[in-house]
Amino acid sequence: MTNPLAIGSLAGKNVLVTGSSRGIGADTVGYFASAGARVVINYREKEARAAKIRDGIVSNGGEAIIVGADLTNLQDVSRMFAEVDAAFGKLDILVMNASGGMEASMGEDYAMRLNRDSQVSLLTAALPHMADSSRVVFVTSHQAHFINTTPTMPEYVPVALSKRAGEDALRQMISTLDERGIGFVVVSGDMIEGTITATLLNRMSPGAIEARKQAAGRLYNVAEFAAEIVLAAVEPVPTNHTRLVGDTSDFAPIPEQ
Repeated sequence: MTNPLAIGSLAGKNVLVTGSSRGIGADTVGYFASAGARVVINYREKEARAAKIRDGIVSNGGEAIIVGADLTNLQDVSRMFAEVDAAFGKLDILVMNASGGMEASMGEDYAMRLNRDSQVSLLTAALPHMADSSRVVFVTSHQAHFINTTPTMPEYVPVALSKRAGEDALRQMISTLDERGIGFVVVSGDMIEGTITATLLNRMSPGAIEARKQAAGRLYNVAEFAAEIVLAAVEPVPTNHTRLVGDTSDFAPIPEQ
């Protein structure tokens, strides 16, 4: 996949992507770095994996740091932004990519704590560290974005509801962001081939990926979806603050927001 951002187009810009030690987040941070941005790779516990991403960027002449932080831990979040400030200064782009909720060992309320509560606390904590006229991108799925109008597979309902709750809570902050000229964009994608979420859902419901592919015509892969995320960070903010990626014909429209 060719980087959709021009080489050097983000020179001098600082970018933080949460959950960027693998998958969509890793590809996203790679695109930003290749465009000249100084990038922050956030991870929860897989430091070696994050370090490998960082080392790859640095070996290609880019600037990157890794910062471990559990986004459900306010002290971790505060420390993360302090480290970002010390290394790079204020942020120009924040991509809120980290999510979860299908981990059986994390407790019944984990999905809501991570996908709603921690997203709000993350953005609240980020604001003093963001430059005026910067950009915030929140990453979600069609199955979550449209959950109030279109049912999804039972195995994903708790995560979908928590992701939608997080999106709704963040949208309530748009007026505050507007006061600083900070743009906010929700990037919603269909099921993405190659992600852990899709793999887990396919394991719980065999044939889920193929069924969705047949219904949609095609599914985006990790690199393609990451490309849409970085474009959302630099292109004009849509009037409804939403960038839909992939087929939406099976999803009932959401009333104007």
